[in-house]
Amino acid sequence: MFNVAYRIVKDRFEAEDVMQEAFLLAFTKLENLQDVSTFGAWLKRIVINNSIYHYRKNNKYDTISFEDIQYKIENEDQGIPNDYEFTNLKAKQVLETLKALKENYRITLTLHLIEGYDYEEICNILNISNASCRTTISRAKESLRQKLQPLVSH
Repeated sequence: MFNVAYRIVKDRFEAEDVMQEAFLLAFTKLENLQDVSTFGAWLKRIVINNSIYHYRKNNKYDTISFEDIQYKIENEDQGIPNDYEFTNLKAKQVLETLKALKENYRITLTLHLIEGYDYEEICNILNISNASCRTTISRAKESLRQKLQPLVSH
């Protein structure tokens, strides 16, 4: 849960605050949970919603873990070479590229590529339509791909 919050709010101390608030909220609303077996997913959703709220409120800069992004991008076959030396040499440039993505692109890619949410789950979390979700993720991937393309050429 901490990693989820940290990837979204991009600040260790704020992620800890988000976690604390999420746990307090979850335990005060526990009677609203209809199926106890879904507690983990329910709590994670609370953490994500609180994280997005805090991020938007504070609008800080991105510090998503490069290793997480790199792993997800390579496993999604986004056209980025799976070359160890390339990724080691270009890690800082990729992080800078991620910082340049629009907020909605960064958040949807984080939820999809890092956290592993499917389109329907992202739609529910962000309260957007399925078509909007698919379009945003597709455009976010393309934007990341285009921004990384000059790095691949060098």
